[in-house]
Amino acid sequence: MSEMTTITTGLRFPEGPIAMPDGTVVLVEMFGPRITRVHPDGTKETVAEIVGGPNGAAMGPDGFLYLCNNGGCFTPVEIGEMLLPGPFDPERYIGGRIQKVDLATGEVTDLYTECDGRPLRAPNDLVFDGHGGFWFTDHGIRDHHARTSDLTGIYYAKADGSSISEQVFPVEGPNGIGLSPDGGTLYWAETTTGRVMRRTVASPGVLAPAIPLDTSTCLAGLPGYQLLDSLAVDGDGNVCVATLVNGGVTVVSPTDGSTVHIPTGDLLTTNICFGDSDGSGEYRDAYITCSAMGTLVHMRWPNPGLRLHHL
Repeated sequence: MSEMTTITTGLRFPEGPIAMPDGTVVLVEMFGPRITRVHPDGTKETVAEIVGGPNGAAMGPDGFLYLCNNGGCFTPVEIGEMLLPGPFDPERYIGGRIQKVDLATGEVTDLYTECDGRPLRAPNDLVFDGHGGFWFTDHGIRDHHARTSDLTGIYYAKADGSSISEQVFPVEGPNGIGLSPDGGTLYWAETTTGRVMRRTVASPGVLAPAIPLDTSTCLAGLPGYQLLDSLAVDGDGNVCVATLVNGGVTVVSPTDGSTVHIPTGDLLTTNICFGDSDGSGEYRDAYITCSAMGTLVHMRWPNPGLRLHHL
């Protein structure tokens, strides 16, 4: 296991990293709020200012960046040197949405704001398949003042804006989402339950019917008080899920749900992506967002990563 090195600091709750072919990492700063490009030497440039709360991001088939915007459903809370997502403030909230961003011009376009007449609440993370569409999670809103918590779902949408469908409901706080290397299994992480769930993809954008009381839909549940954030799937099919409180990345085996934890030292480790800086095709560069302290870190991953579609 290689040591972690810090690429850059001073980020306002980084999330959604994308390792670009040119060696830069594009990510969001949820409390920027903006999209930022981080260069290998640690310098930063703003790609686009985002109204609301930018969250998960991915490159689409048309070269645009696709963005989950939670609508600004969290307020920034500073505790010492840490920046944390705080309670819902309805005066800050603009509504959840899926957006596309032109990285060259910074132009931002709303793509989806609802599904079947129901508004999207707080889209969190997304992953593209190889069929012109993407899966995404809606994390929902927890309103402490109203004492309410949303039940939300897992969605599939076309990149051209032509269709969106809800594929799983209800889901408790879905966060990270990813596909197995062969595209046949969809994984997602539930934040508050600490569970990694899975379903079989029957056809592009359609999941196989769920069997009542089928325990195999839960790949793993972490013990104690561990919360889950975003995830990436590596080349061996392991689910690498960013873990909160027990700050780090938990690597979950797709065969038996066994886990290995890689600590980062940041209580709010939120995401991981893989890159290929040496051109070997193994994608062993792991870029991890450590959000409480506002850093982007790098390490060489112990096994091959997975190249995402459209990168």
